[in-house]
Amino acid sequence: MRHKVGQRKLHRTTSHRLAMLHNMVTSLLEHEAIRTTLPKAKEARALAERIITLGKRGGLSNVRLAERTVRNRVILKKVFGEYKERYANRPGGYTRIVRLGFRRGDGAEMALLELVDRPAKTTPVEAPETPAQGEASENKAE
Repeated sequence: MRHKVGQRKLHRTTSHRLAMLHNMVTSLLEHEAIRTTLPKAKEARALAERIITLGKRGGLSNVRLAERTVRNRVILKKVFGEYKERYANRPGGYTRIVRLGFRRGDGAEMALLELVDRPAKTTPVEAPETPAQGEASENKAE
């Protein structure tokens, strides 16, 4: 029986798995979305939610606890600043997993792990300007 057995091993040694998950969480907090396999996304989700909860609580001891996972000072400031304000009223559930289908090479199920309530990057798409009917004939005449 598998009662209360911990997390997935992901076919890696402990040190490799922890380093990979810490890097994934750091990338998630930096870019607010990452594309990875479904089992890795499920494992990274728990770690990321814990880091954001530590950020919401604030305080020096929580900064030090978060620093064990996220080694980048810039991202830590983002967690204890921007994310603290963004998720102040949310009682958990800071991440979302969206299934993307299967990877072409090996058939692994892919997923998008993203932060909830992330601002949408809207860039205005301008249509390429086409020359007016009169301008086109003028250009050819020259």
